[in-house]
Amino acid sequence: MIIRCRLPEAIGNSRQFHEEWTAFLIQLETDGGLFGWGENTFLPHAVSAHVRHRLLPALMGKDPTAVLPLFRAMERTVGYDRRGAAMMAISAADMAIWDLAGRALGVPVATLLGGAVRDRVTAYASGPFMRRGPDPYARYEAEVSDYLKAGFRAFKIRAGIDPAADEAIIRRLRDLAGPDIAIALDINQGYLVRTALELDERLRGLGVLWIEEPIQPDDIAGYRFLAGKMHAPLAGGEALAGLKAFADFLSPRTFDIVQPDLSICGGFTVARAIAALGEANDVPVISHTFGTPINFFASLQLAAVLPEHRLTAGLGYPLLEYDVGENAMRQRLPITPVSADGTVAIPDRPGIGFEVDRAAFEPFIVEHWEEHL
Repeated sequence: MIIRCRLPEAIGNSRQFHEEWTAFLIQLETDGGLFGWGENTFLPHAVSAHVRHRLLPALMGKDPTAVLPLFRAMERTVGYDRRGAAMMAISAADMAIWDLAGRALGVPVATLLGGAVRDRVTAYASGPFMRRGPDPYARYEAEVSDYLKAGFRAFKIRAGIDPAADEAIIRRLRDLAGPDIAIALDINQGYLVRTALELDERLRGLGVLWIEEPIQPDDIAGYRFLAGKMHAPLAGGEALAGLKAFADFLSPRTFDIVQPDLSICGGFTVARAIAALGEANDVPVISHTFGTPINFFASLQLAAVLPEHRLTAGLGYPLLEYDVGENAMRQRLPITPVSADGTVAIPDRPGIGFEVDRAAFEPFIVEHWEEHL
């Protein structure tokens, strides 16, 4: 199904404003009534078509717990589109397959991935976003104050107006939050290489956790140049699909933090390989997590098995991206709240550990289909 919800107010980043969120959701079900859920929030209509016409015929009649053979069967449907909508479709289906396999075996996905090494993970507030008007950063301080009251010890602002404005808001937020709160910036691909370097220079001494996606996601030469010049850690990877795309950035250690999105990168099957590649290069891996609770809970399962990298006392990787914006699709199926210490509990229930109430999505469905093959 494809679901859509209007936002109460447009929110934006350096490149665009959003007035609505959309997502493709897939529910795979066996003849015995077992099921698994997956999602993609970035190209829902293209993903829906690929899942329906290419992936489902490759999956029907197969052992639902055979996650790797099922992935290989889907991989053979890709053709030339190895880093676009086809891989996003595989990501959504793979997420559902792992969820189904966990439910079938009565264990969390983290157990299928090798076993959880933690039962809680520190979350960072994914916000604030820009608002329309003469000062897109005008409400940042009020919103960050709310995050701190809620228990968050880290947050990530959307920035990229210009380096001077970015520096000014970071200085104000650092004064507000104090020295012990982690602050990251997401430029959402809005700068050129030289502008990114100017921003990095302006932020020296302000304790920035990372600068995320300062330039276009496939500009390998640009990222390699930045990696040799920047002082702040360089983060990215949410827009990359397939293991080879991540190898291009991780093998030469271009990123300081790599951020695969389970609904884009290839699902759990590719994410565990990315995690191994990150570990081999001593690069922290943390999920980019946006959309519905399905991707959120899937990301929690991945966070349960990732290696630890200590930053400061009480704070380290992995971190969990936590959408704090108004999103009716998420709020009707609430995600796990943040505790007073800034952490989120990782569920130990089967699959991704989340019981999807399909009826909760009914008000948002704009396209729906079922296949019985």
